[in-house]
Amino acid sequence: MFKNYFKIAVRNLWRNKGFSAINILGLSIGIATCVLILLLMQHELSYDRFHEKANQIVRVVFKVNMQGDNLSESHVMPPVAQTLRLDYPEVLEATRLRNEGFPKIKYQDKIFTEDAFGFVDSNFFQVFTFPFINGNKESALLEPNSIVITNQLAKKYFGAENPIGKLIIHTNRNVTYKITGIIEDIPYTSHIQFQMFASMSGLEDSKSNSWMTSEYYTYLVLSPNFNHKVLEAKLPIVMEKYLSPQMSKGMGMTVEEFRKKGNTIGLFLQPLTEIHLHSSFSNDLSPAGDIRYVYIYGAIALFMLTIACINFMNLSTASASKRAKEVGIRKVLGSLKFQLAKQFIIESLLVSVISIAIAIFITYASLPFFNKLAGKNLTLNFINNPWAIPMLFIIFLLTGFLAGSYPAFYLSSFNPINVLKGRLQTAKRSITLRSSLVIFQFTISIILIISSLIVFNQLTYIQNKKLGFNKDMVLVLPQTNTLGNKESVFSQELLKDTRILNVSASGYLPAGPSNNNNFFIYPEDKNTQIIKSIRYDVDENYIPTLGIDIKNGRNFLKNHFSDSLGIILNETATKALGIEKDPIGRRVTNTNNHGEKSVFNVIGVVKDFHFKSMHELISPLAMVLGNNSGNIIVKTNTNDIPNLLETIKKKWNELNAETPFTFSFMDDRLNSTYQTEQKTGFILALFAGITIFVACMGLFGLAMFIAEQRNKEIGVRKVLGASVFQIVSLLSLDFLKLVFIAGFIAFPISNWLMNKWLADFAYRVNIGWIVFLIAGVGAITIALGTISYHSIKAALANPVKSFRRE
Repeated sequence: MFKNYFKIAVRNLWRNKGFSAINILGLSIGIATCVLILLLMQHELSYDRFHEKANQIVRVVFKVNMQGDNLSESHVMPPVAQTLRLDYPEVLEATRLRNEGFPKIKYQDKIFTEDAFGFVDSNFFQVFTFPFINGNKESALLEPNSIVITNQLAKKYFGAENPIGKLIIHTNRNVTYKITGIIEDIPYTSHIQFQMFASMSGLEDSKSNSWMTSEYYTYLVLSPNFNHKVLEAKLPIVMEKYLSPQMSKGMGMTVEEFRKKGNTIGLFLQPLTEIHLHSSFSNDLSPAGDIRYVYIYGAIALFMLTIACINFMNLSTASASKRAKEVGIRKVLGSLKFQLAKQFIIESLLVSVISIAIAIFITYASLPFFNKLAGKNLTLNFINNPWAIPMLFIIFLLTGFLAGSYPAFYLSSFNPINVLKGRLQTAKRSITLRSSLVIFQFTISIILIISSLIVFNQLTYIQNKKLGFNKDMVLVLPQTNTLGNKESVFSQELLKDTRILNVSASGYLPAGPSNNNNFFIYPEDKNTQIIKSIRYDVDENYIPTLGIDIKNGRNFLKNHFSDSLGIILNETATKALGIEKDPIGRRVTNTNNHGEKSVFNVIGVVKDFHFKSMHELISPLAMVLGNNSGNIIVKTNTNDIPNLLETIKKKWNELNAETPFTFSFMDDRLNSTYQTEQKTGFILALFAGITIFVACMGLFGLAMFIAEQRNKEIGVRKVLGASVFQIVSLLSLDFLKLVFIAGFIAFPISNWLMNKWLADFAYRVNIGWIVFLIAGVGAITIALGTISYHSIKAALANPVKSFRRE
């Protein structure tokens, strides 16, 4: 019997090749999109879960709220790890990591510039599961100046040679390290992305007892099944005990007094598996994801699969009239309703199997493009992705049984006498159900259209908003500190080129990765009015090079001795300090980590400019004269950038042949700040387009169904003189009503959703009515374009053919 069912199903699909192709293609695209989204979600949720102790590891983080200004740092003070391990028995292990930045590494006569060098405690590899290829994880970092590197780096430096015991030189520190271990390459789904791990025992600063400095990423291993919130509740006592004495000496107030002023300060714990998707900390080790986007992708996957199933149902019921007589004859010959339903369910299962096979092919074919778009390295591997087979089986059941059950029981319920007489009546509830499904499809489509438009508008706003500094035609030359005392010579050589307007040396940049120092200052000796600001160490050329406007006072002057204790504030800083009315000549005090006070004279105030992401409000900023280089910023006045770069490269190589010349553009660095939003916007637009396309296939099926149902009515109307336009309008009106209903449902939902998304931006666009108008007109145009084929075809048909069916 099953063989007979299968044979009939194949014959029916082949007989209606065009219709079957539309049905299968829509379902295939829906399933393939769902698989892609699930791969992306699985990737985002898998970060740091490969560690054996992943569920026991937490990271210690630091948070301060001072006068409404939040400071959240992912690194903490040097003694925190040892203190918590000794004071609390639930802490089984504690380990630290310190980021070294961009050192130059020398091996024999070769010099390499690395951007993933870190100092770690000797027990680091006992806490984290980074498997060793060569060496012993327990003893590899016990000795000072020992180092563990990745397999990828070992091949880069040594080729096929055995790296163990080889010596490499950290030229910035002038320290020789001995290679004691080789580990497998760091997985992409790790928030720790380092290539070199040096022993921290040789780092003098790591032994500091200061609770006023940070820079140490600290991780704890807790007892199995221990609730980290219990330990977190005890941490305020740690701050009182250890931070308070040093804070009292340095800032003139204890932690308790600081809190009484309405401020908050403390250590908190963050589970390792939440770092990637739940982080909003400065100076994190790698770009964080966002759990909200995972939810958005999950919702789109669910909606896409639902819409694909809806299409299947609509397209199946749309073909009902073609198979009505077949059902009638089968019933007359004795077929039971259950047997007919089984026949149609087997047909839907066959369509489902074919669709899944095509969907897998589409997924494999589209993965390279999708990876490039999303910036990921996703793969569909049924061994490495064990969830894939069960998931595809669930989709098979959903599409085959659930989506196929309604058409099956709908078709099998036809009255044989009526269908054989040509009187196929559609139940009112069936029309209502199909209409509801189309409304659902277009509600989702309109929400995605509106969301895509608002995301695009926000990204355009960010890219075009006045930043308060000039980002155009500005080059950034990194790692210029490797020039040593030749850095100033290099700057002077650049200024001789008429294509260059100005040059400044500073490691502090208002776009992209930058040095970042917290700077606690207060007016005169009023330490009760202390504020947290960001300190920029700059030279006298920094402000003119970036085109920052000076509101009051003046810029730093070259060789002006008194300016070494001068300070330039932004407008926000003067307001926070309460000196905005008459800031020039005022004195502000800073206390360093050792309790030593420095008094600065305010010589200038710059207009507020955006030196952080648009996600954050402009915060207080203080600029001081400093020799903290690391980058050279070049303001150009030429369109001949390629030749200028060749000239700069030549000058660079003359002074520093060991380090390769690199550069970036300030506007590109700024755009990279919003890379996550840009990628999300592209992905959202892509999925919106696919969802709308699949929804249109369902509308296409419904248009076919209605045209079939109203065939004789159209014939009568044409005989009575109705024009083609009138008939097309008649058929289209039913669908436009559904689109209007979908719009009224979608508008408030999308408005709420996008306001939630925009709330993460301190500077954002307003959601105007024009967005909803464009989305509504777009949905109507899409609907009319989809149904026009069947509407016009029905309107142009010869009415005589309609009456011949009687």
